[in-house]
Amino acid sequence: MRDRDHRGEATALDAAARERGIDGPTGERSGGGETGSGPRTARVPADHDHDTFSVEGIDTDRREGVLEAVLRDVDGVSAASATRRNGTVGVHHAPSLSRGAIREVLEACGLVVAPGDEAFEARRASQFASARVAVAVLFGLMVATPYVAVLYPTRVEWLFYDPVTVQYLQSILDSQMTTHFFINLGALSGIAFLVACGPTIRRAAAAVRDGEFTNEVAFVGSVAALYGYSTLVAFTGLAGAVHYDLVAYAVVVATLWTQFGVTDTAFDPAPNGEDDAEEAADADPDPDEPVAMTDGGR
Repeated sequence: MRDRDHRGEATALDAAARERGIDGPTGERSGGGETGSGPRTARVPADHDHDTFSVEGIDTDRREGVLEAVLRDVDGVSAASATRRNGTVGVHHAPSLSRGAIREVLEACGLVVAPGDEAFEARRASQFASARVAVAVLFGLMVATPYVAVLYPTRVEWLFYDPVTVQYLQSILDSQMTTHFFINLGALSGIAFLVACGPTIRRAAAAVRDGEFTNEVAFVGSVAALYGYSTLVAFTGLAGAVHYDLVAYAVVVATLWTQFGVTDTAFDPAPNGEDDAEEAADADPDPDEPVAMTDGGR
């Protein structure tokens, strides 16, 4: 067996597999034994515990299979599954085998293992971040569509060659339908702002309480002021334009930039407590820790 990865570089995982006499990802041994043909089923005793680890370093399907084989070869492990897609490893093991011992096996294979609490918080933060992106984009489109179809043609009439169409759209805005029209736009843009930018709003509020002025304070204040002004124009006699569209665009841009342009600060573990949290995770595992994956994600 080559102790090299798909790039031809030596790996600690392959070395660990070779030391245990494992010849392939399915766990067959050089001296015979498991054939590796067909799906492998494992019987997990009722008294066995389950632990989930968040790891970095499972970058190929082959390494995923080799890691599972190495873990199953550990005394006390009844089943193991590794998921390259989301970087999780699930292990069913006897109560006598501690979480710390399994963690040592993973680290000996050259993997970076996150502390239990940090792994759960990171996964939850990632899920919430994806949900915020979906809300921002979906609600942004729902706000932009009426503006493109009705409001923009009446504001830039010279772009539209049919004055009859523009006059018809203007008559809609002058009717009682306008109130319901702007209620929908205000609700959509407001919900998008509160949900998608929730962490930003909370951080801005904390900065204001501390007497600090940050970029997030400027952003939240500007969007809130624009939303308030648009609401006054839409539902009072104040003259001006309703800019719920700009609120929605700002929310979409800020959310996408936070998700893909810079590191998401929604989850920022305190660096001073990393070592303590890691030791606590090893010494006193949480039996109620959520399970991310148990079947390798297949």
